[in-house]
Amino acid sequence: MFQPNMFETHHSLLDMTSHKDIELGKMMNDEFESSRSATENLEGLSGDDQDPNQRPKKKRYHRHTQHQIQEMENFFKECPHPDDKQRKELSRRLSLEPLQIKFWFQNKRTQMKAHHERSENQQLRSENEKLRADNIRFKEALSNATCPNCGGPAAIGEMSFDEQQLRIENARLREEIDRISGIAAKYVGKPLLTYPNNLSQSLNVRPSFDLGPVGGFGPQSGLIGGDMYASAGDLLRTIAPPSEADKPLIIELAVAAMEELIRMAQAGEPLWVPSPENGPEILNEEEYFRTFPRGIGPMPLGLRSEASRDSYVVIMSPMNLVEILMDVNQWSCVFSGIVSRAMTLEVLSTGVAGNFNGALQVMTAEFQVPSPLVPTRENYFVRYCKQHGDDTWVVVDVSLDVLRPSPAPRCRRRPSGCLIQELANGYSKVTWVEHVEVDDRDVHNIYRALVNSGLAFGAKRWVSTLDRQCERLASVMANNITAGEAGVITSSEGRKSMLKLAERMVMSFCAGVGASTAHTWTTLSGSGADDVRVMTRKSMDDPGRPPGIVLSAATSFWMPVPPKRVFDFLRDEHSRSEWDILSNGGLVQEMAHIANGRDPGNSVSLLRVNSANSSQSNMLILQESCTDSTGSYVIYAPVDIVAMNVVLNGGDPDYVALLPSGFAILPDGPVAGLGNEAGPGGSLLTVAFQILVDSVPTAKLSLGSVATVNSLIKCTVERIKAAVACETA
Repeated sequence: MFQPNMFETHHSLLDMTSHKDIELGKMMNDEFESSRSATENLEGLSGDDQDPNQRPKKKRYHRHTQHQIQEMENFFKECPHPDDKQRKELSRRLSLEPLQIKFWFQNKRTQMKAHHERSENQQLRSENEKLRADNIRFKEALSNATCPNCGGPAAIGEMSFDEQQLRIENARLREEIDRISGIAAKYVGKPLLTYPNNLSQSLNVRPSFDLGPVGGFGPQSGLIGGDMYASAGDLLRTIAPPSEADKPLIIELAVAAMEELIRMAQAGEPLWVPSPENGPEILNEEEYFRTFPRGIGPMPLGLRSEASRDSYVVIMSPMNLVEILMDVNQWSCVFSGIVSRAMTLEVLSTGVAGNFNGALQVMTAEFQVPSPLVPTRENYFVRYCKQHGDDTWVVVDVSLDVLRPSPAPRCRRRPSGCLIQELANGYSKVTWVEHVEVDDRDVHNIYRALVNSGLAFGAKRWVSTLDRQCERLASVMANNITAGEAGVITSSEGRKSMLKLAERMVMSFCAGVGASTAHTWTTLSGSGADDVRVMTRKSMDDPGRPPGIVLSAATSFWMPVPPKRVFDFLRDEHSRSEWDILSNGGLVQEMAHIANGRDPGNSVSLLRVNSANSSQSNMLILQESCTDSTGSYVIYAPVDIVAMNVVLNGGDPDYVALLPSGFAILPDGPVAGLGNEAGPGGSLLTVAFQILVDSVPTAKLSLGSVATVNSLIKCTVERIKAAVACETA
């Protein structure tokens, strides 16, 4: 624990050390001078004999020759302390007196000792200056520290218990890393890096593609440019791990954010006010700033506050939920519709007692809505996990933009996250709080009502997605499936392989349908919301995708039809021929089926298209449909028949090539009633295709290929509008 006079004590010790160094240096110089004078006096007597009773008028000094000095230097290297016999032998060989030899070696030893001590003094002075600088830096950091309970300035001795535990665990981990590095250095010849995280491995595992000039477009037209997951405007890649000086401030922010989130999750009025139209709760901003006066500072100009809270009971234990939230890859996978990219920059603590209690990590993430018309939200934040009582866990995020001087953030997270309570049946009650400040002026008009309502990025979307994914994970682990209906896959290994393949298909679709800064959409023509936007990618050396030039196209538009009706129409294999041009009017039949939850719309299916043209071979389509109260997806991809037989028998699905296409269906704003149930609200539909236009990765993209895909997606949109309008009429 810190003591109030810690820094003053350090300064006293350092000043005493400096004075002792100076006095020791003076004593050494005096001793050397006196020894040298004695030698010179003796050397003065080494010439002709003088009368002892006669006082000489002038001393005569004997200077050693270069040969004598060289011989004694060489001998000194072998033996700095010669005995009498060695001194006599040297004196005989060099024509010097034994006492001259003796005094020369004494002086030489004194000289070497003084040299070493001067070097040590210099090193101590450097360490002294370093300690002074550290003390000044620590004083400044502690002078700006805040109390996590009241938000006021904290005294030096008032470190919270949580911070003490974090510091102890951090020190233990550093000692362990140093020990392992020392062992490894003996074998590899160099020490290991102290950073435990490989940034490229922490990045959410998704295939990357090289982009280059294609056809007659080239980078000048804006169609192509850079790697899909790295562009000039990609801010997430420019953020470095925090420095050692930043870590105390990060810990203070995390501890204060934890206390704030717990109170935000449990408080009622006046902090949270009921909506007048029986809608979601509204945060009282005045009461918030009165309750939490410090936090991460006032809201910057140009940003809008967005706060929401919601609760669900999910089919998963608290420990499993915490593991998902604290693993960046699992978190990105479960919330792939919301998290387009995520990265762990540094793990400051892994927790104590073998679990995530006290775990602390610095992260970046990009949050999205599945449409090119809604800009993504990039965040640089710290995530802190803590056990609160015996049966409750809390995971909180808070922005670290105070550590990044520029550019000014377009979105920052005030304390946001979830409180997870264990229930008696092994389920969990999750209370989610989302509180952000964002500049959303670039959101397209047709999505503005949805974004402003909080449904696009708010707490309801997070807990609805979590509830649906928990049901999906329960389906993966199910072993007692009975063959009640035709086509139901009962094999445990076959179910797991097929669901894993469908999961990769969904993640790939979600990663390429939004407005991520990692890639750039190019509008082909016009200026309306439903214009087709395209980008091209070069797929190489990826067993999960066919090699060649892939053209992606997407468009978003509004329909005056409830989202549930659009979802049911698009997922039904019997109505597929009404909109799917590639099925060529053939009969679509479901061959296999896996239910993913209580809602019949949550399922994975294997469809067979029986082409009307007998000369064409039959085609299989893997499809996953999922829905909750905040949105729905229908995602599909053509698959090889032989490869799917391997998957259904429990084989590895990672080598099945996929190019997913599909639909994202969102409500056009808050609708009274039950989410996706039929009502007066309309739908926001995003259609996205991925087409392999050339199997040679080095080929050039032709204008004809772009025109064909543009025509394909526009024709599909018209067919969907016409078919749904007929059903509604």
